[in-house]
Amino acid sequence: MDNTAKKGNTVKVHYCGKLTNGEIFDESRKRNEPLVFTLGTGQVIPGFENNVEGMSIGEKKEFIIPSKDAYGDRTEDLIISIPKKNLPDELDYKVGAHMRLQLAPQIEAEVVIVEVKDNEIVFDANHKLAGKDLIFEVELLEIENK
Repeated sequence: MDNTAKKGNTVKVHYCGKLTNGEIFDESRKRNEPLVFTLGTGQVIPGFENNVEGMSIGEKKEFIIPSKDAYGDRTEDLIISIPKKNLPDELDYKVGAHMRLQLAPQIEAEVVIVEVKDNEIVFDANHKLAGKDLIFEVELLEIENK
């Protein structure tokens, strides 16, 4: 029987995600919550999925995912200025604050306030890890529906 993970398998992994400077941005063991996803369905970033595919149960692996295969490059198209008159008055807008913004009826984005001007607020809707190469340490715990 083949014990390697392949497309269509649901896998359970523990992982530690770090930036190239060594800063840890996410660690499943700290939450005691392994990540469960199905290979080939796009539930996780492409570079992560590609590296887990072919792993065996119990195998540990470290790999680097370039930004283009992770959260993409930062783009100026996701820097959004909105007139204050179009935003709720009761909120306190401070540079560095995080919030969810309704960009369209079906589109909501996690944004960071990057500038507060007299008549508008400037938001950055880039993913916080956009433009960054990521390092992952992964251990494959289980393969379901082998």
